[in-house]
Amino acid sequence: MLAGDLNDKHTDLLQSVIDVPRGSRGVIYFDSNGGSVYTSLSLMSLIRLRNLDATGVVLGECSSAALLPFAACRRRYVTPFSTLLFHAMKWESEENVRLHEAAEWARHFQAIEKHFDGLLAQLFDADPQLLQSWTEPGRFISGEELANAGLAELISPLEALPTGLFSSAASGRSGV
Repeated sequence: MLAGDLNDKHTDLLQSVIDVPRGSRGVIYFDSNGGSVYTSLSLMSLIRLRNLDATGVVLGECSSAALLPFAACRRRYVTPFSTLLFHAMKWESEENVRLHEAAEWARHFQAIEKHFDGLLAQLFDADPQLLQSWTEPGRFISGEELANAGLAELISPLEALPTGLFSSAASGRSGV
């Protein structure tokens, strides 16, 4: 389960992905407003580097930084009520920084944002222009819109997940 602010559970989230056997198959349920881009990049990297056969299901919200681990899932499901917020990255700091440090953060975040957007397009196998039209100035996309764009499959929250999802799970590998 990937829920709430990613910042609050950074270590636990990463540990939960590390704890499952490499190559495992399973479902990750999403209900997150996002959080740290670094946590997002770490989760996406672990899912892919550990060759996890993950299915992502958006129960409620999957916004901002939570989009990248969702996009890293091999199969993605949304309900008509799922909500996904695409927006440009925001930098916040509670620390007092000097001008040259702030300028370096701005340069760094511009580079990270470019990579983030490219990764998102690549993982979703989506037209970067479509994602850009959602990101600037920032748009809430419904599960139905995401499915209509071909980036996920639409399911009903009133029915079980599609059968056969783990048809080759007989190998005994457990879930994510």
